[in-house]
Amino acid sequence: MKALDELTFDNRFARLGDAFSTHVLPEPLDEPRLVVASKAAMALLDLDPAVAQTPVFAELFGGHKLWAEAEPRAMVYSGHQFGGYTPQLGDGRGLLLGEVYNEAGEHWDLHLKGAGMTPYSRMGDGRAVLRSSIREFLASEALHALGIPTSRALCVIGSSTPVWREKQERGAMVLRLAHSHIRFGHFEYFYYTKKPEQQAELAEHVLNLHYPECREQPEPYLAMFREIVERNAEMIAKWQAYGFCHGVMNTDNMSILGITFDFGPFAFLDDFDAHFICNHSDHEGRYSFSNQVPIGQWNLSALAQALTPFISVDALKEALGLYLPLYQAHYLDLMRRRLGLTIAEDDDQRLVERLLKLMQNSGVDYTLFFRRLGDESAALAVTRLRDDFVDLAGFDAWAEQYKARVARDGDYTQEQRRERMHAVNPLYILRNYLAQNAIAAAESGDYSEVRRLHEVLTRPFEEQAGMEQYAQRPPDWGKHLEISCSS
Repeated sequence: MKALDELTFDNRFARLGDAFSTHVLPEPLDEPRLVVASKAAMALLDLDPAVAQTPVFAELFGGHKLWAEAEPRAMVYSGHQFGGYTPQLGDGRGLLLGEVYNEAGEHWDLHLKGAGMTPYSRMGDGRAVLRSSIREFLASEALHALGIPTSRALCVIGSSTPVWREKQERGAMVLRLAHSHIRFGHFEYFYYTKKPEQQAELAEHVLNLHYPECREQPEPYLAMFREIVERNAEMIAKWQAYGFCHGVMNTDNMSILGITFDFGPFAFLDDFDAHFICNHSDHEGRYSFSNQVPIGQWNLSALAQALTPFISVDALKEALGLYLPLYQAHYLDLMRRRLGLTIAEDDDQRLVERLLKLMQNSGVDYTLFFRRLGDESAALAVTRLRDDFVDLAGFDAWAEQYKARVARDGDYTQEQRRERMHAVNPLYILRNYLAQNAIAAAESGDYSEVRRLHEVLTRPFEEQAGMEQYAQRPPDWGKHLEISCSS
C-alpha cells in the first residue's frame, strides 16, 4: 500500500492543452477536517487506508496542498440542459487535479468538487456545501455496491468556510474518481463552436485511451459510438431495475464511459411510482423516473449529432436503433433475476409490467417487496405480501401466474432460491431520509452516522446484525423531502 506522496501521476487530459481546459488552483477550505472516506475507493489508488486519518489527507483534499506532479485543470464543455442548448458550461466548481495510475495499470482521474471559482463558474462561488458532498459520496459508493456503473468517491472534507445557498451553510469538498470525466457535452462544445481540429483531437483521445479495442474495427469511431450506446443502455436499465432516479440528465451530466455521473437531486424510489420526479425544480417532469429511458436515447442522439463529422448519419441512426432493444434486454434480464427466474419466457415482460402496475396503484415499497419475495417459497411469499396491495383480486391473479412461472423455471430448493434472489435484491438502499439523518448529524459536527450509513451501504445484499433500522420503510416525512440542484 502507498502513502499519499507515493502516487504516480500521468496527466493525459491536461496534455491536450488550453483549448480543452484552464489551469486553476483550488481555493482552500478553512479548518479542513475528514468527514468520511471510502477504503474501497482508496484501494483503487493503492492507498493505505490509514492515511485518511492524517492531517495531510484533509489538507490535500481540502485545497491546502497539492502534489508537485498534479496539474489542476477546469474542463470546458457545453450541453443541453432540460432540452435547451447552453453554448458554454465547464467545471464551475470542480477541478481535475490530475490522473493517477495504480499498480494494475489503471488510470484514475482525481476530481475535486467544491474547489472554488473557475472561469466557468457563471456567477457562482465555485463551492459545494456539506449536504450535497455527503449525498454524492454516499450515492457513488452505494451504486457501485449495487453493481451499477458509476464514478467513485474517495472522501468528503468538511470545513468552517461559510457558503450561502438558501441559508448559510458550510463548505465541503468531495474527491471523486473515474477513468475519465469527459462528457457528451465536451463533443458538443467543439462541434457547435466549429473547432474541427480540437474535436478530432478529443475524439482521438477518447478512442485511444478509453476504447482502444475499437481501433481494430473497420470504422473505429462508429464502433466507439456503438459501445457508448450499449454502455448507456445497460446503465439506465440498472437504474430502472433498482429504482434509481438521477434527476438531472443533461448532456453535460452524461459520461462518455456510460457511468452514473454528477449526482445532484437524485433519489431511490421508496414506494414504486413510475412518474416520480426527484428534482423539485423539474416542473415539467422531463427527468422523471419513467422518462429516464427515452431521455437516455435523446442524449445519445445529441452526442450522435456532434459526431457527424466522423460518422455518417445513416450509420449513427443505425447505432442509435440498438439502444432500446439493448436496454430492454438488460432490464428484463435483471428483473427476471429479481423475481428469482433463471430461464426466459416470452411473457416475462408482461409479468413484470403487471406487477409494477399493481405496485404503483398500492404504494408498495419497491425495494422491500423484492427482498421479501425471496425470503420464502413463492407460495408463502406472495401470501405474506398480499396485504400490501389494495387490488387484492388483481394481486391474486398475478400471484397465481407468478407461482406457475416459478414452477416452470426449474427444480431447486428454497435455500437456493433465497440465495439467488438475495444476491440481486438489496436489503439496504440509500433512501433520502437516511441520507438526511446523516447530513443533519454531520452539520452539527457528528460524522459517525455518515460513516455508519456508508459502511451499511457497501454491503447492500447482506443482512447486517444490529442494522435493522436501515432496512425499514421510511416515515411519512421521509417520502416527501424536496431535493434541488442547489449545492
